[in-house]
Amino acid sequence: MNIGVDAAALGMANTMVASTHDVNSGYWNPAGLVDLEDSQLGLMHASYFANIAQYDYAAYAKPIDNYSAWGVSMIRFGVDDILNTTQLIDNEGNIDYNRISKFSTADYGFTFSYARKTRLEGLNYGVNAKVIRRIIGKFANSWGFGVDAGIQFERNNWYFGLMVRDITTTYNIWNIDEDEYAKIKNAIPGENQELPESTEITAPKAQLGMSKKYEFHNEMSLLAAANLNMQFTQTNDIISSEIVSIDPAIGFEGGYQDMVFLRTGFGNFQNLTEIDGSKKLGFQPNIGLGFKYKGIQIDYALTDLGNQSAALYSNVFSLKVDLSIFR
Repeated sequence: MNIGVDAAALGMANTMVASTHDVNSGYWNPAGLVDLEDSQLGLMHASYFANIAQYDYAAYAKPIDNYSAWGVSMIRFGVDDILNTTQLIDNEGNIDYNRISKFSTADYGFTFSYARKTRLEGLNYGVNAKVIRRIIGKFANSWGFGVDAGIQFERNNWYFGLMVRDITTTYNIWNIDEDEYAKIKNAIPGENQELPESTEITAPKAQLGMSKKYEFHNEMSLLAAANLNMQFTQTNDIISSEIVSIDPAIGFEGGYQDMVFLRTGFGNFQNLTEIDGSKKLGFQPNIGLGFKYKGIQIDYALTDLGNQSAALYSNVFSLKVDLSIFR
């Protein structure tokens, strides 16, 4: 739930809290859903870790009336066809490849969003109700529930946004199949002898953002956006304390005729310690491009570039469709 959705947003280093106004607002800031003019569909796919893991997203949103809107989305991050070799050797010490089985592990996030305009012009709010489902083959599964809340405010073409994720703290309660667990606990002698903890907690996080779009006479535009991503614990973020740690991010989108888009962004600013003990500042650059024509928008992003991040780069593709084109 922390990775992000929509290649356009990922190309701008996820700086969408203030500038999101489409179907993907259900993830970035549900308050942005009130700016929808008609129903929209959003899809995204990305492969991680040399295509071992698959990350997929689908969303739908539509206006209720001139003052409110709703949306629903689903995220899946999974690794499929994992070989279970713990039963490879039978009780007599013989290797039997027929005893190898496969299983999948996957995380699902289901989000239900509602947004509404307030009586104060330019001020909108939105809330998310989230259901988290996690599955590790036959061995364990969990359910979790959480709530997000966000606001957006516009004045003189400046947009400001605040998003608080897991505002109530999200709890995942695990159910472990003890019979299946007993089959694997001795795969490594002396390891996994006790059942893991059954409760997983996701603490609240906050994101504060601002953005402004500049229009030029030659049919070109520039969207500039910035975020302050806050965790209420001490981390390696560039601004870090025992109370709060802050990771800033900036993103830019250049557009031509509201049809062709070029994007870049910089985020994940971290204080890194090298092997020799020296300190350096690390960050994650992102780039992306997009094309929109008659209500259909296709976007691409390349993230985790070069050696600035510990992860390998990923190619991300997304699709956004204004369903009014089918009427």
